[in-house]
Amino acid sequence: MLRINIIGAGKVGRSFMRLAAAAPGIELGCVLARDPQHAAEAVAAVGAGRAAAGMAQMRPADLWVLSVPDDRIAGLAGALAEARGAQAGEGPAALHCSGFLSSEVLAPLRARGWSAASCHPVLSFADPALAAAQFPGTCCAIEGDAAASVLAEAMVAAFGGVPFAVDPAGKALYHAAAVFSNNFATVLQAMAQEAWAAAGVPPEIAVCLGRTLLDGTAASVARLGPAAALTGPAARGDAEVLRLQAAAVAQWHPEAAELYAGLSRLAGRLKASGTTLPGPGGTPPDAAPGA
Repeated sequence: MLRINIIGAGKVGRSFMRLAAAAPGIELGCVLARDPQHAAEAVAAVGAGRAAAGMAQMRPADLWVLSVPDDRIAGLAGALAEARGAQAGEGPAALHCSGFLSSEVLAPLRARGWSAASCHPVLSFADPALAAAQFPGTCCAIEGDAAASVLAEAMVAAFGGVPFAVDPAGKALYHAAAVFSNNFATVLQAMAQEAWAAAGVPPEIAVCLGRTLLDGTAASVARLGPAAALTGPAARGDAEVLRLQAAAVAQWHPEAAELYAGLSRLAGRLKASGTTLPGPGGTPPDAAPGA
Protein backbone atom coordinates (compact mmCIF):
# COMPACT_ATOMS: atom_id res chain seq x y z
CA MET A 1 0.00 0.00 0.00
CA LEU A 2 1.44 3.36 -1.08
CA ARG A 3 0.58 6.07 1.44
CA ILE A 4 0.47 9.62 0.08
CA ASN A 5 0.45 12.87 2.02
CA ILE A 6 -0.67 15.98 0.13
CA ILE A 7 0.34 19.55 0.93
CA GLY A 8 -1.88 22.02 -0.90
CA ALA A 9 -5.63 21.57 -1.20
CA GLY A 10 -6.24 23.62 -4.32
CA LYS A 11 -7.50 22.27 -7.63
CA VAL A 12 -4.53 19.96 -8.27
CA GLY A 13 -4.43 18.80 -4.66
CA ARG A 14 -8.15 18.05 -4.59
CA SER A 15 -7.90 16.19 -7.90
CA PHE A 16 -5.08 14.05 -6.50
CA MET A 17 -7.10 13.46 -3.33
CA ARG A 18 -10.03 12.13 -5.36
CA LEU A 19 -7.74 9.91 -7.38
CA ALA A 20 -5.91 8.59 -4.31
CA ALA A 21 -9.16 7.84 -2.50
CA ALA A 22 -10.40 5.73 -5.42
CA ALA A 23 -7.16 4.07 -6.57
CA PRO A 24 -6.31 0.48 -5.62
CA GLY A 25 -3.09 0.17 -3.66
CA ILE A 26 -3.11 3.86 -2.67
CA GLU A 27 -3.87 5.24 0.78
CA LEU A 28 -4.58 8.94 1.18
CA GLY A 29 -2.82 10.00 4.37
CA CYS A 30 -2.71 13.54 5.68
CA VAL A 31 -3.73 16.71 3.87
CA LEU A 32 -2.35 20.13 4.76
CA ALA A 33 -3.36 23.58 3.51
CA ARG A 34 -2.41 27.11 4.55
CA ASP A 35 -5.94 27.41 5.91
CA PRO A 36 -6.73 24.35 8.10
CA GLN A 37 -10.42 24.80 7.35
CA HIS A 38 -9.66 24.46 3.65
CA ALA A 39 -7.94 21.12 4.28
CA ALA A 40 -10.82 19.92 6.45
CA GLU A 41 -13.36 20.83 3.76
CA ALA A 42 -11.31 19.03 1.10
CA VAL A 43 -11.07 15.88 3.22
CA ALA A 44 -14.80 15.97 3.95
CA ALA A 45 -15.62 16.41 0.25
CA VAL A 46 -13.50 13.42 -0.76
CA GLY A 47 -14.44 11.25 2.20
CA ALA A 48 -10.86 10.07 2.77
CA GLY A 49 -7.64 11.28 4.33
CA ARG A 50 -7.01 13.30 7.47
CA ALA A 51 -6.72 17.06 7.71
CA ALA A 52 -3.56 18.15 9.54
CA ALA A 53 -3.03 21.33 11.51
CA GLY A 54 0.66 21.58 10.61
CA MET A 55 3.59 19.73 9.07
CA ALA A 56 4.77 18.39 12.42
CA GLN A 57 1.36 16.77 12.97
CA MET A 58 1.32 14.93 9.62
CA ARG A 59 1.76 11.18 9.84
CA PRO A 60 4.59 9.41 7.98
CA ALA A 61 3.99 8.62 4.31
CA ASP A 62 5.81 6.92 1.46
CA LEU A 63 5.35 9.91 -0.84
CA TRP A 64 4.70 13.57 -0.09
CA VAL A 65 2.98 15.51 -2.89
CA LEU A 66 3.56 19.27 -2.91
CA SER A 67 0.63 20.54 -4.96
CA VAL A 68 1.13 24.28 -4.60
CA PRO A 69 1.84 27.12 -7.09
CA ASP A 70 5.33 27.26 -8.57
CA ASP A 71 6.39 30.29 -6.56
CA ARG A 72 5.65 28.49 -3.28
CA ILE A 73 7.44 25.20 -3.94
CA ALA A 74 10.96 26.21 -2.88
CA GLY A 75 9.77 27.81 0.36
CA LEU A 76 7.52 24.86 1.12
CA ALA A 77 10.38 22.42 0.54
CA GLY A 78 12.50 24.36 3.00
CA ALA A 79 9.74 24.46 5.59
CA LEU A 80 9.05 20.73 5.20
CA ALA A 81 12.74 19.90 5.55
CA GLU A 82 12.91 21.99 8.71
CA ALA A 83 9.75 20.52 10.19
CA ARG A 84 10.30 16.87 9.35
CA GLY A 85 14.08 16.47 9.09
CA ALA A 86 15.43 13.23 7.69
CA GLN A 87 12.57 11.05 9.01
CA ALA A 88 14.88 8.16 9.82
CA GLY A 89 13.42 4.80 8.83
CA GLU A 90 10.60 6.36 6.79
CA GLY A 91 12.45 6.45 3.47
CA PRO A 92 10.97 9.86 2.66
CA ALA A 93 10.26 10.91 -0.91
CA ALA A 94 8.63 14.09 -2.19
CA LEU A 95 7.47 15.43 -5.51
CA HIS A 96 6.00 18.62 -6.85
CA CYS A 97 3.58 19.00 -9.74
CA SER A 98 5.08 21.92 -11.65
CA GLY A 99 5.56 21.50 -15.37
CA PHE A 100 8.13 24.30 -15.45
CA LEU A 101 10.36 23.67 -12.44
CA SER A 102 12.59 20.62 -12.11
CA SER A 103 13.10 18.56 -8.98
CA GLU A 104 16.14 20.75 -8.19
CA VAL A 105 13.75 23.14 -6.47
CA LEU A 106 13.36 20.48 -3.75
CA ALA A 107 17.06 20.80 -2.83
CA PRO A 108 16.33 21.57 0.86
CA LEU A 109 14.70 18.15 1.18
CA ARG A 110 17.50 16.41 -0.69
CA ALA A 111 19.95 17.97 1.74
CA ARG A 112 18.07 16.21 4.55
CA GLY A 113 18.25 12.83 2.82
CA TRP A 114 14.92 12.89 1.01
CA SER A 115 14.47 11.56 -2.52
CA ALA A 116 12.92 14.18 -4.80
CA ALA A 117 11.10 14.21 -8.12
CA SER A 118 8.62 16.20 -10.17
CA CYS A 119 5.45 14.82 -11.72
CA HIS A 120 3.50 16.97 -14.19
CA PRO A 121 0.19 15.57 -15.45
CA VAL A 122 -0.61 17.06 -18.86
CA LEU A 123 -4.22 17.80 -18.04
CA SER A 124 -6.40 20.78 -17.21
CA PHE A 125 -7.29 20.94 -13.51
CA ALA A 126 -9.89 23.71 -13.75
CA ASP A 127 -12.48 21.37 -12.17
CA PRO A 128 -11.10 18.74 -9.72
CA ALA A 129 -14.02 16.35 -10.20
CA LEU A 130 -13.73 16.54 -13.99
CA ALA A 131 -9.93 16.27 -13.86
CA ALA A 132 -10.13 13.13 -11.71
CA ALA A 133 -12.65 11.59 -14.10
CA GLN A 134 -10.49 12.43 -17.13
CA PHE A 135 -7.19 11.37 -15.57
CA PRO A 136 -7.06 7.77 -16.91
CA GLY A 137 -4.82 7.83 -19.97
CA THR A 138 -3.26 11.17 -19.01
CA CYS A 139 0.45 11.44 -19.80
CA CYS A 140 2.53 12.52 -16.80
CA ALA A 141 6.09 13.85 -17.15
CA ILE A 142 8.40 12.56 -14.42
CA GLU A 143 12.02 13.39 -13.58
CA GLY A 144 14.15 13.27 -10.46
CA ASP A 145 15.87 10.84 -8.13
CA ALA A 146 15.36 7.14 -8.81
CA ALA A 147 13.50 6.30 -5.59
CA ALA A 148 11.05 9.20 -5.81
CA SER A 149 10.55 8.66 -9.54
CA VAL A 150 9.65 5.01 -9.00
CA LEU A 151 7.04 6.02 -6.43
CA ALA A 152 5.71 8.75 -8.71
CA GLU A 153 5.37 6.23 -11.54
CA ALA A 154 3.55 3.82 -9.23
CA MET A 155 1.15 6.57 -8.15
CA VAL A 156 0.46 7.65 -11.74
CA ALA A 157 -0.11 4.05 -12.83
CA ALA A 158 -2.53 3.47 -9.94
CA PHE A 159 -4.42 6.60 -11.02
CA GLY A 160 -4.66 5.20 -14.57
CA GLY A 161 -2.17 7.67 -16.02
CA VAL A 162 0.79 7.11 -18.34
CA PRO A 163 4.17 8.11 -16.87
CA PHE A 164 6.99 9.21 -19.16
CA ALA A 165 10.47 10.57 -18.54
CA VAL A 166 11.37 14.19 -19.30
CA ASP A 167 14.81 15.81 -19.35
CA PRO A 168 14.96 18.28 -16.43
CA ALA A 169 17.10 20.63 -18.54
CA GLY A 170 14.27 20.85 -21.09
CA LYS A 171 11.35 21.40 -18.72
CA ALA A 172 10.91 25.09 -19.57
CA LEU A 173 10.42 24.32 -23.28
CA TYR A 174 8.41 21.18 -22.47
CA HIS A 175 6.01 23.25 -20.38
CA ALA A 176 5.84 26.02 -22.99
CA ALA A 177 4.65 23.34 -25.42
CA ALA A 178 1.84 22.46 -23.02
CA VAL A 179 0.93 26.16 -22.79
CA PHE A 180 0.70 26.34 -26.59
CA SER A 181 -1.40 23.19 -26.74
CA ASN A 182 -3.78 24.05 -23.91
CA ASN A 183 -3.71 27.56 -22.46
CA PHE A 184 -3.23 29.43 -25.73
CA ALA A 185 -5.83 27.25 -27.42
CA THR A 186 -8.27 28.45 -24.75
CA VAL A 187 -7.33 32.09 -25.40
CA LEU A 188 -7.86 31.59 -29.13
CA GLN A 189 -11.31 30.12 -28.43
CA ALA A 190 -12.18 33.24 -26.42
CA MET A 191 -11.01 35.44 -29.31
CA ALA A 192 -13.08 33.42 -31.76
CA GLN A 193 -16.18 33.82 -29.59
CA GLU A 194 -15.56 37.58 -29.37
CA ALA A 195 -15.03 37.88 -33.12
CA TRP A 196 -18.23 36.00 -33.87
CA ALA A 197 -20.07 38.29 -31.47
CA ALA A 198 -18.63 41.36 -33.20
CA ALA A 199 -19.74 39.88 -36.53
CA GLY A 200 -23.31 39.57 -35.23
CA VAL A 201 -23.44 35.82 -34.69
CA PRO A 202 -25.91 34.89 -31.89
CA PRO A 203 -24.13 33.65 -28.73
CA GLU A 204 -25.69 30.19 -28.78
CA ILE A 205 -24.63 29.72 -32.41
CA ALA A 206 -21.10 30.96 -31.64
CA VAL A 207 -20.80 28.35 -28.87
CA CYS A 208 -21.98 25.65 -31.28
CA LEU A 209 -19.54 26.79 -33.97
CA GLY A 210 -16.62 26.79 -31.53
CA ARG A 211 -17.47 23.35 -30.18
CA THR A 212 -17.92 21.83 -33.63
CA LEU A 213 -14.70 23.27 -35.04
CA LEU A 214 -12.60 22.51 -31.96
CA ASP A 215 -13.84 18.92 -31.67
CA GLY A 216 -13.30 18.33 -35.37
CA THR A 217 -9.82 19.84 -35.29
CA ALA A 218 -8.76 17.79 -32.28
CA ALA A 219 -9.94 14.59 -33.96
CA SER A 220 -8.21 15.44 -37.24
CA VAL A 221 -4.91 16.36 -35.59
CA ALA A 222 -4.96 13.16 -33.55
CA ARG A 223 -5.65 11.07 -36.65
CA LEU A 224 -3.61 12.87 -39.33
CA GLY A 225 -1.05 15.02 -37.55
CA PRO A 226 -0.94 18.85 -37.62
CA ALA A 227 0.35 19.41 -41.16
CA ALA A 228 -2.18 17.11 -42.85
CA ALA A 229 -5.05 18.33 -40.65
CA LEU A 230 -4.44 22.03 -41.37
CA THR A 231 -7.06 23.77 -43.51
CA GLY A 232 -7.97 27.40 -44.20
CA PRO A 233 -6.72 30.26 -46.38
CA ALA A 234 -3.08 30.07 -45.26
CA ALA A 235 -2.98 26.34 -45.99
CA ARG A 236 -4.48 27.00 -49.43
CA GLY A 237 -2.12 29.89 -50.13
CA ASP A 238 -5.07 32.24 -50.66
CA ALA A 239 -3.16 35.52 -50.34
CA GLU A 240 -6.11 37.80 -51.16
CA VAL A 241 -8.34 36.27 -48.47
CA LEU A 242 -5.49 36.56 -45.96
CA ARG A 243 -4.98 40.23 -46.87
CA LEU A 244 -8.64 41.14 -46.55
CA GLN A 245 -9.14 39.14 -43.36
CA ALA A 246 -6.05 40.71 -41.81
CA ALA A 247 -7.46 44.17 -42.50
CA ALA A 248 -10.82 43.25 -40.97
CA VAL A 249 -9.19 41.80 -37.86
CA ALA A 250 -6.91 44.85 -37.50
CA GLN A 251 -9.91 47.15 -37.53
CA TRP A 252 -11.65 45.04 -34.87
CA HIS A 253 -8.78 44.11 -32.53
CA PRO A 254 -5.21 45.33 -33.27
CA GLU A 255 -3.57 42.84 -30.89
CA ALA A 256 -5.50 39.99 -32.46
CA ALA A 257 -4.31 41.21 -35.87
CA GLU A 258 -0.70 40.70 -34.79
CA LEU A 259 -1.52 37.12 -33.83
CA TYR A 260 -3.44 36.60 -37.06
CA ALA A 261 -0.45 37.70 -39.12
CA GLY A 262 2.07 35.59 -37.21
CA LEU A 263 -0.09 32.48 -37.06
CA SER A 264 -0.99 32.77 -40.75
CA ARG A 265 2.71 32.89 -41.59
CA LEU A 266 3.36 29.79 -39.48
CA ALA A 267 0.32 28.02 -40.94
CA GLY A 268 1.61 28.59 -44.46
CA ARG A 269 5.04 27.30 -43.50
CA LEU A 270 3.55 24.23 -41.79
CA LYS A 271 1.51 23.31 -44.84
CA ALA A 272 4.42 23.89 -47.21
CA SER A 273 7.21 22.20 -45.27
CA GLY A 274 5.55 20.12 -42.54
CA THR A 275 7.03 22.24 -39.75
CA THR A 276 6.56 25.69 -38.25
CA LEU A 277 10.33 25.99 -37.74
CA PRO A 278 12.23 28.35 -40.07
CA GLY A 279 14.71 26.87 -42.49
CA PRO A 280 14.86 25.23 -45.92
CA GLY A 281 11.39 24.75 -47.31
CA GLY A 282 9.80 27.25 -44.92
CA THR A 283 7.91 30.31 -46.12
CA PRO A 284 9.86 33.57 -46.28
CA PRO A 285 9.54 36.03 -43.36
CA ASP A 286 7.58 38.55 -45.44
CA ALA A 287 4.79 36.12 -46.32
CA ALA A 288 2.50 37.29 -43.50
CA PRO A 289 -0.83 38.84 -44.55
CA GLY A 290 -0.58 42.57 -45.01
CA ALA A 291 3.24 42.53 -45.16
